[in-house]
Amino acid sequence: MNNIPTGHWPRVAVMGAGAVGCYFGGMLARAGAPVTLIGRRAHVEALARDGLFLDSIHFQQRVDVAASTEAEAARGAELVLFCVKTLDTETAAQVLAPHLAPGALVVSLQNGVDNAARIRAATGIEALPAVVYVAASMPAPGRVKHAGRGDLVLGDARRREEVARVASWFTRAGVPCRVSENILSDLWVKLILNCAGNAVTALGRSSYRRAAQNEHTRQVMAATAEEAMAVAHAAGVVLPPIDLVTAGLKLAQDLGAATSSTAQDLQRGKRTEIDALNGYIARRGAELGVPTPVNHTLFALVKLLEENL
Repeated sequence: MNNIPTGHWPRVAVMGAGAVGCYFGGMLARAGAPVTLIGRRAHVEALARDGLFLDSIHFQQRVDVAASTEAEAARGAELVLFCVKTLDTETAAQVLAPHLAPGALVVSLQNGVDNAARIRAATGIEALPAVVYVAASMPAPGRVKHAGRGDLVLGDARRREEVARVASWFTRAGVPCRVSENILSDLWVKLILNCAGNAVTALGRSSYRRAAQNEHTRQVMAATAEEAMAVAHAAGVVLPPIDLVTAGLKLAQDLGAATSSTAQDLQRGKRTEIDALNGYIARRGAELGVPTPVNHTLFALVKLLEENL
């Protein structure tokens, strides 16, 4: 038994049953929520046959979930975790929209800073933005490997009651969840940290910890973060009064042997989210007149690798 309190659980659908979607959906299912994971056929077949296996740093447990390859399976869900890759944001939102129940809460658990706006522009769906901190991978269909953290930041000043409701569900499921008074700032903090670590570890075929411990890659990671912070300031984003370079290097140390989602995508021969990470910083920097040579270089090198997929 996991000693999680009982009570009403919403029907949950996860749009995009990758590592992030399966981890957070799995935590809700473990606590007792009825969860349907929507993803690719290989994963769905394994989930339907064997359930979802959560191999966490805290526990190992198989949990029962429903699974489907079709967005129609989200019909009737009260909570939808929107976890697709950023390059699929508009397409997935358009596929989901016809099946969304009135009053359903959609939460974007994605990298990048503009997914909620992109979902709204494509469909009119008002998704709640969230910041995700988790080191997770899927070493095999139906199996999640959790290597570090596993917490969320939620916020929307216009929808405090809905944010509080979603945060309470995650907290009851054992997922630490902070409500932010400035979610844009928190999204940018995560973007800055991602830009500093993802491409470097992917190109160096390295874990986060090794990259943070290497003198030369530490310098690259620091320069990447400093450029991203300059772009944020130019865009009018108010960042928290902390040393984000030091915080980023500490986070990389804490993530240990985990590898970035960019590295995992390249290893599997899949396109990455680099356009929403270092590529986004390079584009916004160009628009705002802020030089971003390190971010542009990392972006260009990952895109070059993608050409060989």
